[in-house]
This record gives sequence, C-alpha cells and structure tokens, in this order.
Amino acid sequence: MGNLRLSRSVREPGTDYSEGQDASCPSVSDRYVRFIGRKTLIVLLGVVLLIVVALVSMTLGGASLTVGDVVRALVRKIATLGQDVKPSIAEVIVWNMRLPRIVMGALSGAGLALAGASMQGILRNPLVSPFTLGVASGATLGASLAIIAGFSLIGIGRYVIIGNAFVFSMGTSMLILALGRLRGITPASFILVGIALLNLFGAATSFLQYIATEGELQQVIHWAFGSLTGSTWLNILIVLVALAISMPFMFRASWDINAMAQGGDEVAKSLGVNCGRIRVVTMLLSSLITASVISFTGIIGFVGLVAPHCARLLIGSDYRFLLPASAVLGAILLLVADALGRTVASPIIIPVGIVISFIGAPFFFYLLMKRRRGMSV
Repeated sequence: MGNLRLSRSVREPGTDYSEGQDASCPSVSDRYVRFIGRKTLIVLLGVVLLIVVALVSMTLGGASLTVGDVVRALVRKIATLGQDVKPSIAEVIVWNMRLPRIVMGALSGAGLALAGASMQGILRNPLVSPFTLGVASGATLGASLAIIAGFSLIGIGRYVIIGNAFVFSMGTSMLILALGRLRGITPASFILVGIALLNLFGAATSFLQYIATEGELQQVIHWAFGSLTGSTWLNILIVLVALAISMPFMFRASWDINAMAQGGDEVAKSLGVNCGRIRVVTMLLSSLITASVISFTGIIGFVGLVAPHCARLLIGSDYRFLLPASAVLGAILLLVADALGRTVASPIIIPVGIVISFIGAPFFFYLLMKRRRGMSV
C-alpha cells in the first residue's frame, strides 16, 4: 500500500496546493514575486543613484554651483520654455555647457554596457566586449584614415571623421559576421574572427600613425583618447535613436539570451530558440550602439566589460534584469570617471577614456584570474 500512496510533494492536477502547507512557508509564487521584486528594486535604486551622480557632476567645473543651483536652473528653464525670458548665468552653464556632456556620458555608458552584456550572453564568454572583438579598432582605423586624408577635428572635417569611424565600425561588425558564418555560427568562430580583426586593424592604424605628420598624429591620438568634450544635442539625438532601435529587441530577447548563456546552443535550440538569428541580430545592434557612441566620443574602453560584471555581482545572471542593470551601472561608471577626469588635475581635463582605462585594466586582470577558476555568464 505504501507504494500506491501519493507523495506529499506530488499532487494531481486540480489539487489545492495550499492544503496542508505550512502557513509560515511561502509558496513558490510568493518566492518568485519576492525574487522579481528584489531585482527590480536594485535596478530602481541604481536609477536613483544615477540621477544623484548626474546632478553632482553638473556642479563640477570652473564655475562653482550647488545641487540646488542646478535643480533651479533645470526647473526654471523647463518652466519658461517658449517664453522670451533672459536666462540666468546658472541656466546658461547648466543647459549649454554641462547638461549635454552629462547626458552624452550617461547614454554612452549605458549603451556600451548594454552592448557588452548582450555580447557576453550570446557568445557565452564573460571577457567579450565590443572592444575586444575589434569593433572599436575598426572605428579607430576609419577615423585615422579620415585624418590622414586631410580632414580636421575642427569644423566640417569633424563630421567626415565621425562618419568614417561609424562606417568602419559597422563594417567591422559585418565582416565578423560574414567570416564567422563561414566557420559556422558558433561563439568561438565570432570571437576568433574578432580577435584577428582587432590585431589587423591595430596594425593598420599603427602604420598610419607612423607615416602621419606631427599634426595629423596629434589629432589621431587626441581622437583615440576618448572624451565627452564637445558633445552636442545633435550627437545625443543620434545616440538616443540607436538606443531606441536596439533596446526593445535586446530586452525582448532576454529570455532567449538566458537560454543561450546558461545552457548553450543545444539546450536553447531544444527550447525553440533560433540561436543563429538571435546571435546575428544582437551582434548587429550591439555594434550599432557602439559605433554610434564611439564615433562621437572616441575610444572609451572597458565600460562594456566592467559594468556588466559589476551588475552580475549585484543582481545575478538573469538577463531580464542584467541588461537594464548593466546599462544603469555603465552610465554611472562613465559619469564618475568623467567627474574624476575633470577634478583630479583641474584645470587640466583628463579624457574620460584614460580614466576608464585606469579603472578597467585592473578589473580586467581580476576577471582573467577568476576566469581560470570558472566563471558563469
């Protein structure tokens, strides 16, 4: 008779699962709701912290402002929008000088981190980012070619350099996808092709620097440093459009990325995931974000590598929450790095790309050591 007795943990369909359950023990649904709530709360707290960091960043600079001054300038400008009212000095400083830089920094950090997290998921490698795959090297080569051809970072030539960097960056992504498909659409094939192109474009850029004049070499190096200086609302609009195109697909594909990252292609395919399509589209959208950002800012590395790992430590590897958390942390990281660059050696402004490298390089070594012990994406 004992063999015919139904286990307490196994119930037939239609059975009331709450019957006989300890009232002090939460149900599976309750635990899931709490699980979702905790992760959502972490993301929301990150957004609040981002707003605080942005406000504090706008107080830094040659003209001393308080957070109250910044808030009043923002509110007054919005309240008097469309009216013929003479702006205050604080409004001019905040809206014309500091706010575009801060918004561009937040969008750039969010975009690069989102691209990095997505690539790490679809390629199942925590050391992958748009920069380690050569996408940024393609942009550097494009910008260098434009500068060597006689275009300047000042005036109309700047837009030629930006356009060339964007085209070469997206072209690199297309080349990675094309060569990767020849070897089969696998994570290893994309990574190997990306590393090869990274070194090839790096060598080509070094050759251009070798034959460049002193003035051209200075411009190439200045562009490659990575900086938020000179950010305009038009630049911001273009980056915002790239994010608006890419983010909905990435967030909608988070379940599929979860399956690919945690179980591999075989498990994901058994669950109905079209791994090839998800991998190709995600690579293209990640490259679109990266190309849009670095075409205006220059090379800002390590954000796409560091921010996703910090988010993973805080929120786990569920890409439904990891993607937005990475974006928020990437924005915070870039704004903090920019604030340090503007204050550490004031009045000299250290390009944000240099500050990020100082922060990211030690963290990259940490990841390499942890990778040897086994590391989940």
